[in-house]
Amino acid sequence: MKAATDAQPGPAPMTTTHTPVAGSLAIRIFALFGFAYLLSYGLRSVSAVIAPMLISDLGLSHAQLGSLGSAYFLGFAAMQLPLGVLLDRFGARRTDAALLLVAACGTTLFALADGFALLWIGRALVGAGVSACLMAAFTGFRHWYTEARQPQLAAWMLVVGSLGALIATVPVQRALPAIGWRGVFLVASLLLVAGAIALWWGLPRDQERANTSARGESLGDTLGGYRLIFTDRYFWRFGVLAVVVHSNFISLQSLWAGPWFVEVLRLSPERSAQALFAFNLVLMFSFLTLGWLAPRFTRRGWSVARVVGFGTLGLIAIEAMIALLTMTSAWLLWLGLAIVSTCFTLVQTHVGLSFPAALTGRAFTAFNLLIFAGIFVNQWLFGVVVDAYRSSGFTTPEAFRATMASLVVLHLAALGVMLGWRVGPARVGDATADAT
Repeated sequence: MKAATDAQPGPAPMTTTHTPVAGSLAIRIFALFGFAYLLSYGLRSVSAVIAPMLISDLGLSHAQLGSLGSAYFLGFAAMQLPLGVLLDRFGARRTDAALLLVAACGTTLFALADGFALLWIGRALVGAGVSACLMAAFTGFRHWYTEARQPQLAAWMLVVGSLGALIATVPVQRALPAIGWRGVFLVASLLLVAGAIALWWGLPRDQERANTSARGESLGDTLGGYRLIFTDRYFWRFGVLAVVVHSNFISLQSLWAGPWFVEVLRLSPERSAQALFAFNLVLMFSFLTLGWLAPRFTRRGWSVARVVGFGTLGLIAIEAMIALLTMTSAWLLWLGLAIVSTCFTLVQTHVGLSFPAALTGRAFTAFNLLIFAGIFVNQWLFGVVVDAYRSSGFTTPEAFRATMASLVVLHLAALGVMLGWRVGPARVGDATADAT
């Protein structure tokens, strides 16, 4: 773990040209972004609860279920590069509000679909529509709050997101007998429209006025900004871990944890929903704890590489135990997985702030592209590999366990890349000219 403990220089100082918000306005900004992200995270996670109903109602295979789950992340990932440009040019308020309406169209289509194709399209539209929820928040936070608040705000946003995941477990499970999975998505449509209206009218507009230089960029300037980001070695040092390990955790949380509890541990759908509730509850409190710990890590001189290195090693060890143990009580291991996975929260803000303010939206969304492209691949391939093992003569529980064991090997390799690639962030100026 030597490389993980080596202190790395931090990102370039974040400069501002405005007075940071405070008081009720600061609370309102966070609350509005938080509500949108709660909806986003809930829609991301709900597949784990409704998966058994989709299989029974529509006769989906595990590969189709994985593809359906991945449609969300494909739509999400496809939006990341244009989203970065939209955030830098038009601001967080207009971008987030407009895309929430796209998500509302997706949930409505999903609710009305009578076959796999329409379900897939609806799910992809949802992913595209909620793609701005966290990145818009991060972009707005950099403008409206001080640099010292950024890690805590990121952690608190994920607390809110985990609350959305909680709502998508037991509350949704209990609502299903009354309104069904179609009713759940119709309710989500109404909430998304309400969120769009609240963002449009409730957020300040000064960030949009501050983005006049970005709106004047040529296409070459815009592409130059992305070229700076995607050729940065520090970006890729953490990016490999994001694609391989972080994205896989999200694919497990948002889809495959539910089938694992049912297929491998033989929990009933009701007990599976309760286990998912506990899992996301622990995740929420872990994010809250990280918000408290983050500034203390900094004061003690712990680099992000050190924290993430130890956290990832713990995550891999727990994954190995999950693959080996099949007793009903083994679901408790997933609580440990939720705790150690929160280390990845520090990475996106850390890497994003290593670029100039004029590239804020593009830096955050470029890294997010890596994560969600990885989720798309991981979530789809998990189902494909499970079906492949089953075709080779494995029972369903054995196929799930073998797939998890394969991931452990892959994750160890990705951790080795991050620990061995000892490169620090580039020192970039905080000026628009540096983006080109």
